[in-house]
Amino acid sequence: MLDERKLAVLRAVVEDFVNTNEPVGSRALADRHRLGVSPATIRNDMVALEEDGYIAQPHTSAGRVPTDKGYRLFVDRLSSVKPLSAPERRAIESFLAGAVDLDEIVARTVRLLAQLTRQVAIVQYPSLTRSSVQHVELVPLGGQRVMMVVITDTGRVEQRVIDGLGEVNGTAVHDLRSMLNRAISGLHLGEVPDAVEDLPAQVPPEHRRMAVAVLSVLLESLVERHEEKIVLAGTANLAAVDFAASLRDVLEALEENMVLIRLLGEAKDPSMLTVRIGAENFHEGLRSTSIVSADYGVGNQSLAKIGVVGPTRMDYPGTMGAVRAVARYVGQILAGQ
Repeated sequence: MLDERKLAVLRAVVEDFVNTNEPVGSRALADRHRLGVSPATIRNDMVALEEDGYIAQPHTSAGRVPTDKGYRLFVDRLSSVKPLSAPERRAIESFLAGAVDLDEIVARTVRLLAQLTRQVAIVQYPSLTRSSVQHVELVPLGGQRVMMVVITDTGRVEQRVIDGLGEVNGTAVHDLRSMLNRAISGLHLGEVPDAVEDLPAQVPPEHRRMAVAVLSVLLESLVERHEEKIVLAGTANLAAVDFAASLRDVLEALEENMVLIRLLGEAKDPSMLTVRIGAENFHEGLRSTSIVSADYGVGNQSLAKIGVVGPTRMDYPGTMGAVRAVARYVGQILAGQ
């Protein structure tokens, strides 16, 4: 473990490098920070930090820059994340409160987070696997078609048009809708298959074909679909960062939906904030980035993840504060809905 003086020097190196993008020397640290020791002592501490792998010298006669290990210790020893200002909090509340449905909540959230952090923002839609059925609507469309709309308690809306049902009877559609809602309203999605297993037998034979088709699409939509939807914003922010030859790799990695889902990880705890730095990221193309992510949800139930991807040289306290605050506001809005 480093003593408090060396931790203070490391903290100063990280802060200066993040602000200037220039290697940091001992004289600059002595001038900019109240470390209470001489430049010579600071220089000796920097040598010790370099020997321990927390900082590195990019080339001869240059100052030092933080390594992934140095950033990790800096983040782990943060006493607190940077709180948002009162105007920022009001702006977040006002911007997100204007959303009318889940799609707009997600769209506004991802744009807002990209603007606050100047990084690539990622928002995961609430997972269907953590949802319960709130309501099922069946709407005859004429001919042999029916539109099915399923609304979950997490705000997701699944809409499907079912064709080839033969002659659609309005009364039969109404009766099936009532049966479905009685059977599955309020149930967790994993409980739906057992709940609807015997429904076709309760439908008059002449309408059983329609019932079987509707139930098949219902199960396909809610139970058998495992993909998760991810939305990105702020990719252009990467252009302002010196990724050198790795920018192409970063962009290619961001195009892969399953990579992003794995990066964000499984939602577990609404209070959790996760930071993965450089080589801690499993994807080779993202070894020059850091990912800050948080869970959002309703009450103690986590629904999905929100986060940002940026260079390892990022404002960690500010980014962590923004991600945590936005995640909290999204949870509050979903709870209100």
